[in-house]
Amino acid sequence: MDEQKHSYYINIQSHEIFNEPIGGEWDFKIEATPSQLAVLERLFDKTDETDWESYFRAHVPFLEYHHQPENKEYDRRLFLIYSFLYYLGDEKTRKHIGGMGIINGDLAERT
Repeated sequence: MDEQKHSYYINIQSHEIFNEPIGGEWDFKIEATPSQLAVLERLFDKTDETDWESYFRAHVPFLEYHHQPENKEYDRRLFLIYSFLYYLGDEKTRKHIGGMGIINGDLAERT
């Protein structure tokens, strides 16, 4: 059964997803099915968990950022989030994320 896509508005900093464009509180507009939205919510949840692990680890001065698996996982999840938003996003969202230099040209050409 095909799921119908709906418009959603994403606040990337707070990881909030809105059904309506609420003032200036959103960054990206996407068109997603309920299943795709569930994937995005899960990515946000896992990123929040990894973010807290990195936060606590950052307070240990002798541990370098690039040697911590939590930081690599956090970076990987951010890449996945932005890639997914790019894939689901409208033209303005794709242009903005493409201009950030987060995703490579191969991904941008496939969508």
